[in-house]
Amino acid sequence: MNNLPESTICTEKKNTAKPLWLTQFMAVYQQLSTDNLALLKTIYHQDIHFIDPMHEIQGLDDLCQYFKGLYENVFSCEFTINHVIVQENEAAIYWCMRYCHPKLNKGNVIMVDGHSHIKSTADKIIYHRDYLDLGEMLYEHLPLLGKVTQWIKARAAK
Repeated sequence: MNNLPESTICTEKKNTAKPLWLTQFMAVYQQLSTDNLALLKTIYHQDIHFIDPMHEIQGLDDLCQYFKGLYENVFSCEFTINHVIVQENEAAIYWCMRYCHPKLNKGNVIMVDGHSHIKSTADKIIYHRDYLDLGEMLYEHLPLLGKVTQWIKARAAK
C-alpha cells in the first residue's frame, strides 16, 4: 500500500487514463513547431494566464503572439515529457527542452530541464507556469554573459 498523499502519485502508475485536457496538452507540446502554432488554440483557454521566467501573459491572442516570436527565432525546439503528476484539474509536468538558436551556443543544441504547473477548466488550460533555470537556457550561452554566469555558478558552488 502506498502511503503517499493522493496528489503525489503519478497517474501513469495509478491509471493509464489521463484527463482529456492533459492528454491534449502533452500531445501538442510534443509536436509544436513554427508550422503548427495554431494548435495552441486547441489546448489553451481564451483567458489563459501564462508565466515563465521572462514574461507574464494574459489572454490567448497575446500567448499566440509570444509563441510566434519564440519559434521564429529558433531552428528547432522539442520537448520530452519525463514525468507527470496530476490531481483533479491541475498537473505538474517535468520535461526536457532541446532547442537550437542561431545566436546561442554556436547554433548547437541546448538542453534545459524544467517543469510546468498547469490548471484546467472546461478541458482547456487556464493557467500555465513554467519553472526553469534561465541561466541554463539563455545566459550561459551568450558570448560575454555566459562566462560571467558560469563563473558565478562555480563560485556559488564552493
